[in-house]
Amino acid sequence: MVALTFYVMFKTEPPVAEAAYHSFIPEQIDPIAIVTLVGGTVGGYITFAGAHRLLDAGIQGEKAMAEVSRSSVSAILIASTMRVVLFLAVLGVVSKGVSLNPKNPAETPFEYVAGNFGQVLFGVVIWTASVTSVIGAAYTSVSFLTTLCPTIERNRNCWIIAFIVISTVVLVTVGKPAAVLVFVGTLNGLILPIALALILLAAYRSDIVGTYKHSVFLAFSGWFVVIIMAILSGKTIISYISSFFS
Repeated sequence: MVALTFYVMFKTEPPVAEAAYHSFIPEQIDPIAIVTLVGGTVGGYITFAGAHRLLDAGIQGEKAMAEVSRSSVSAILIASTMRVVLFLAVLGVVSKGVSLNPKNPAETPFEYVAGNFGQVLFGVVIWTASVTSVIGAAYTSVSFLTTLCPTIERNRNCWIIAFIVISTVVLVTVGKPAAVLVFVGTLNGLILPIALALILLAAYRSDIVGTYKHSVFLAFSGWFVVIIMAILSGKTIISYISSFFS
């Protein structure tokens, strides 16, 4: 999946230097765009998915710190690489004056590079990404509920399947996958500061983490993200409310 997207990115010849420059010095700061991008990358279920799966596999405790760290870092690097490469691929076609398909913007660079076959390539990439995301979201959402109701724990697989079926029906009914993706990304971005704050608070409770000492650097950077995202989320909510009543 990553290799296919890399190929498309190189073929679109994006302005990498300009993209890197404006990543740190943007011409315009848009709170909604930031919340949506951050939420779509690390918000919502993604914050907890890996930890839940490790716990279910029996990988827990201080003795597993090295394995947990290795798994989390590799997952973050792969996911981040994929997002950066896909962004550059889209930027490449936009910089050439190509209009993005409003119904499926991410498909445009694949179609630009390889025509109809590019659409097939995009289908392979998006199918691979969506299957892992759908299963991860369903699994993590249900795993939260298992602590509240023993019945759900006993029938976990059925609940996961039901979650996927209901989500599919909602998407087919509503349609507009691109718009739904942006909306959900924004919603996840609003949830992120709350979820991250709870994790940081839990990291200093001895009844939860035992003798583990959380990194001061990670704690500081984590609370910094919480504050920034809380401010941006507040501005996003105000913007949505203002547009609703205007």
